[in-house]
Amino acid sequence: MPETPTPLRPPVDADRDHIQGPADARVTLVEYGDYQCSYCRRAHAGIQRLQETHLPGQIRYVFRHFPNTRLHPDAHRAAEAAEAAAAQGRFWDMHNYLFEHQDGLDRDGLIAAATALGLEADRFARELDDHTYAERVDAHFAHARDSGAHATPTFFINGRRYDEPWDEASVLEAMREPLGWKVRQLATDFAGLSTSSGLLMLTAAIIALLWANSPWSDSYTALWQTELAIRFGDFAFALSLHEWVNDALIVLFFFVVSLEIKREFTDGELSQPRRAALPLAAAAGGILAPAVIYLLFNVGGPNMMGWGVPMATDTAFALGILAIFGSRAPLALRVFVATLTVADDIGAILVLALVYTDHIAVAGLLLAAVLLAAAFGLNKVRVYRALPYALIGIVLWAAVLYSGIHPTLAGVLLAFAIPTRSPPRSAELHGQSMALFHSLESPPIEGHEPSRYQATVRSLEHMVERMLSPAERLGRDLQPWSSFLVLPLFALANAGIVLEASALNLLHPVSLGIVLGLVIGKPLGIIVGAWVAVHGGGAHAPTEFTWRQIAGAGALCGIGFTMSIFIANSAFTEAATLSLAKVSVMLAGILAAALGWSLLRNTAGADGRRVIGG
Repeated sequence: MPETPTPLRPPVDADRDHIQGPADARVTLVEYGDYQCSYCRRAHAGIQRLQETHLPGQIRYVFRHFPNTRLHPDAHRAAEAAEAAAAQGRFWDMHNYLFEHQDGLDRDGLIAAATALGLEADRFARELDDHTYAERVDAHFAHARDSGAHATPTFFINGRRYDEPWDEASVLEAMREPLGWKVRQLATDFAGLSTSSGLLMLTAAIIALLWANSPWSDSYTALWQTELAIRFGDFAFALSLHEWVNDALIVLFFFVVSLEIKREFTDGELSQPRRAALPLAAAAGGILAPAVIYLLFNVGGPNMMGWGVPMATDTAFALGILAIFGSRAPLALRVFVATLTVADDIGAILVLALVYTDHIAVAGLLLAAVLLAAAFGLNKVRVYRALPYALIGIVLWAAVLYSGIHPTLAGVLLAFAIPTRSPPRSAELHGQSMALFHSLESPPIEGHEPSRYQATVRSLEHMVERMLSPAERLGRDLQPWSSFLVLPLFALANAGIVLEASALNLLHPVSLGIVLGLVIGKPLGIIVGAWVAVHGGGAHAPTEFTWRQIAGAGALCGIGFTMSIFIANSAFTEAATLSLAKVSVMLAGILAAALGWSLLRNTAGADGRRVIGG
């Protein structure tokens, strides 16, 4: 998921900030900069051109200190010097001087700067030696971190971090067309919100439910029964739209989930057994307890095979609601839940593949094995292009579908064949990139400048691609499609339940098993699993969150939605029972969210240091 840019913290304040330009300017440009940074020096020249030539009188410019003392040992002292000059009413004069004389930022050079600017040199030197303004500079540094600044320079335009190219044309576009830029930023922010996918799924589910119970319900049924065929001469491959969503598009979701699972196994929480033990044990409890509760109501009955429905967790909803709590759900708790849901997904995938398969066509299975071997072979010989894997994946999906095993398994298996590789050495990449950029600054060769530019851009593109493994790159590129297209379409196709009496019989054993399994079984199983792991010595007790927070997060894991409905489609063949199961899943999701909310809303991360080990 793309990162949601952090807003400027704190906002611009005339009593606190150094401001240049009219108070009513339509653009406020804030820079977090470093006086010893060569990139900041170049940006300084560009900002002056913006102020004087391109947008005169239209920019309110604010400079805040962000000295990188690890790379620039004189930067903090230079920032203090600017503040000392500000105390004498000459901040902007010193600001300009420091960028124009970056080779003279030691103490003697700064004293010379004060003399050249006509400041009270003795006062300036005394305040510099006493570090009178060090605390102010440190406060700016802390604000930079709070605002999500990671490098110098970092810019904010009208309170929003600017992450686009720094060239003048791009910056001018953002400033001259603030509405268009703001729309782009809002779209980026929405895509980065943990809750966005869940909100879209919820909206799609509500639309489907209203549509299926409206006077136009026939059109809902007709839409999803529409046949869509792929034809090659006399050969035709036909599925209904509902089947294309449930048997084809949803495979993309499982592929993306499995890429995340693989990442967790290779370099995430699941790669370290002691750290993984707690969420894995909690996940095991969260899988077993709901299944047991369901079987208590349905063992020996015609719907006993529905035990897989309440064991699933909808990752998007669980993590999305958890993110709303901010600091009340500490990062460690969110990592715990993310790892737990990854393990939960593994369990759900195994249940789908091993339990809800009626028949197996051996020929399809053999073809799938050959194709999977080919994919791992490409990985072995270090083929990093996505196209060969995509072609294999399409045929692999068809083979698994023909075999009788649910085709989601194709997405899972293919994901584990996608190569990962160690990150490149940054020193070599930095040297190569600098060499490429320097080549563009050399004198142009008549007639060859366009081709030289294109060759340089292609080289830089290859370098950027090299910095991400194929698995990471595919996960990044496909995540938006999975979250904002596949999952809402799945909800739209599967949540259209006709609310007849049979679908609302909430005292039916199937409904009781699903609702109580998700709402009670999930958090109970997660708590018991975690407790056994800690007190049995198999896992370390974390200090960052409490048992109450584990219970609240476990309750949120009772929102089964996508995965529970998906398993229900395989577990129940009778239409009335399937409708009842889907209504029960939705009801359980509402109750689980409410329970999780009530448990988490009054907790604070700091309490965990005192409670978790008890």
